[in-house]
Amino acid sequence: MVGAKCPKCRKGRLFPVSIFSFNKLIDMNKSCDVCQASFQPEPRFYDGAMFISYAFSVALVITVFVALNLFLEKPALWMYLSAIVIINLLLLPMMLRYSKVLYLYAVGKLKYQDTASK
Repeated sequence: MVGAKCPKCRKGRLFPVSIFSFNKLIDMNKSCDVCQASFQPEPRFYDGAMFISYAFSVALVITVFVALNLFLEKPALWMYLSAIVIINLLLLPMMLRYSKVLYLYAVGKLKYQDTASK
């Protein structure tokens, strides 16, 4: 999962470009280059990944809130808001991609098949 590889063969890449390529950040390969497993099981399949992305954002807000309260005595509202916006913008590419990866692994019905042992 961490490498964003195919859930079936764990060799093919899910995304055609690097995470630092902001032009095509959310583009996914249609199928695996190695085992030809489809990464698009049905139309609008990845709409459910927005709930995972939302959970990532909520966890981020809570983490920033707790961290600011631990390290600063009484942080101002602008500190909370600016820290949350800046960290969210920095982590947005990773949150968008890994919400899709987690959703595909959890709901995609592609189970790992070790082709080397056959």
